[in-house]
Amino acid sequence: MLNSIAILGRPNVGKSSLFNKLTKSRNAIVSSLSGLTKDRNFGYSLIDGNQYLIIDTGGIGVNSTEFSEAITEQALVAATDSNLIIFLVDGSEELTPNDINLFQTIRKLNKPFIAVLNKIDIKNRSNAKEDLLKKGAKEILEISAEHSQGIVQLQSYIVEHVQESITHETEGTKIAVIGRPNAGKSTFINQFTKQERLIVSEIPGTTIDSIKVPFTFNNREFVFIDTAGIRKKYKQSHAVEYFSYVRAMHAVDEADIVLMLIDSKDGIVDQDLRILNLVRAYGKPVIIALNKVDKLSKEDLQFLFNSKKYQNSVLNNLVIMEISALQKKGFKKLFNAMSRAHKISTKKFSTGKLNKLLEKFLSRTNVPSIGGRTIKLRYIHFGGIYPTKFIIHSNISNKIPANFKRYLINSYREELNLKSVELNLIFKKGRNPFEDKKNQLSARQIKKKKRLVKHVKKLNK
Repeated sequence: MLNSIAILGRPNVGKSSLFNKLTKSRNAIVSSLSGLTKDRNFGYSLIDGNQYLIIDTGGIGVNSTEFSEAITEQALVAATDSNLIIFLVDGSEELTPNDINLFQTIRKLNKPFIAVLNKIDIKNRSNAKEDLLKKGAKEILEISAEHSQGIVQLQSYIVEHVQESITHETEGTKIAVIGRPNAGKSTFINQFTKQERLIVSEIPGTTIDSIKVPFTFNNREFVFIDTAGIRKKYKQSHAVEYFSYVRAMHAVDEADIVLMLIDSKDGIVDQDLRILNLVRAYGKPVIIALNKVDKLSKEDLQFLFNSKKYQNSVLNNLVIMEISALQKKGFKKLFNAMSRAHKISTKKFSTGKLNKLLEKFLSRTNVPSIGGRTIKLRYIHFGGIYPTKFIIHSNISNKIPANFKRYLINSYREELNLKSVELNLIFKKGRNPFEDKKNQLSARQIKKKKRLVKHVKKLNK
């Protein structure tokens, strides 16, 4: 499981500044969590090759009466669930009652914590350090988050004191299993791996954490990551469910393949499409498994296939399989589909092949114009995976018509069999870098060329 570090403190002590410094090595998943209240923030920090989930819990308490509710439910969950608590104090001010109450609350949690004095760059120095030592703080670090002072020392402290809880990553292709609560994720993993590793219940939401289950199939190593069911109102729901959602999205981020289970008895509902949109933003190949098809008649199944949500454009480019986790039906076909999707999603396509296809696609359509200028696509090359990226160099890089871009994406998807694989086309303005480069002829080719020139001269005499 990913180690987490919670930053706790009263308002305006510099928690957000510290959060930004610690997460600078990697973009936070904040962009995927838009619409959250401003006092919650999550991000990743990579320190000495180890990855940590950093949680900014927001300002806690403004006065003593408000602090009677002390740490909010979210902050409590973050603190108790973390591997290390950073108790942040404004070093330029004296300790406040809120600081002292929060410090005492943290000590009662019996969790590893470090007191950190921020804003040491300000000339106004207080007695906060001495007072914290008197209150029982064993060690205090001094930093200026704004000016990056002491950040390296804090990072060293994190590595040293959280290192013991770091578990070695299980080897193998990682498959994140996601879906709404009670879609049958745990049952599927238990049946597929033939191990009763996960608790199965009729009560939705039995799984509240991401659990890794390694297994071997066809002499290859794999890891299922079972995730908590994502509810419709996870943003406003109980803090435990909210953190479960964060872990589920982290599981998607670290996975090689995403398997989304849908309860076919309920059909495809709006929440399934919402989850799918959240997941596809990570660029991983996605396979849909309609679970519990054994509970449906042929007529019910056909009704599901004909439904508007099944025909939704979001699902059009995805492989959709039918399974029954309870009866172990459809497992082999599903696994073959996942293997194909993983293989094609990590494939590097040659520049030559992509350009030949581009020429073919352009010959079959009318290339649009923008502001009187015809779009000229000079060449295309492979740009990376997760998602698969093709970079097109053109005389125009912006305002490419959506229907033209969609035509190219669909054409490449069909020709290269990119079903269930996210494909991005990136347009860049610039000339073909190969146009001024001449092929270097071999000695044999040079001799052949001379013979041809000599022969042509003879014919012209």
